[in-house]
Amino acid sequence: MLFGRKKPAGWGETLRVWLWPRRSWSRSAKYVSKRVLRLTASPHAISAGVAAGVFASFTPLLGFHFLLAFMVAYLIAGNFLSAAMGTFFGNPLTFPFIWTSTYKLGTLILSGEADDSDTETLSSLSDVSLMDLGFSGVLQLVEGIWHPLLKPMLVGSFPLGVLFGMIAYVFTRWAAVTFRRHRQQRLAKKNNPA
Repeated sequence: MLFGRKKPAGWGETLRVWLWPRRSWSRSAKYVSKRVLRLTASPHAISAGVAAGVFASFTPLLGFHFLLAFMVAYLIAGNFLSAAMGTFFGNPLTFPFIWTSTYKLGTLILSGEADDSDTETLSSLSDVSLMDLGFSGVLQLVEGIWHPLLKPMLVGSFPLGVLFGMIAYVFTRWAAVTFRRHRQQRLAKKNNPA
């Protein structure tokens, strides 16, 4: 590879870069925002895609965020690439806040706190290893955490995901329109130097 590393990164360096980008979070955020704003789609498509990605980031369905973002983007006429970039809203720094807020809102919507039997079920399942389980064991594990954990998180993720998706839509649409207007002004000034 032409621009590859001379010495391959070890597992520690790979983990560090995954948790904290090589240059910084601000530089990575600027890069992603410029990539989104330079897409050739309409401002609505870009904004709807980002909103779909942000919405998907609030769901507890880890591993399915891209697919969910693409489905929502398709339904609201959003851009798929901007939907994928919108899922970056859910990252190792924001997931603890997202999960806590979706769980608390979900338990509030479902009328009440998790009862003691739910916490006992969770504590008994914490000792189980996925490697020891077969397919039926994995299904039992999912059933065991559905009511006390996943159901409240899923219920709480919808209102929060819609709220933050709408905020992302408004902000991204404003940024895309402003970016295109400035770009057209620069090109007009460059083509007519007088």
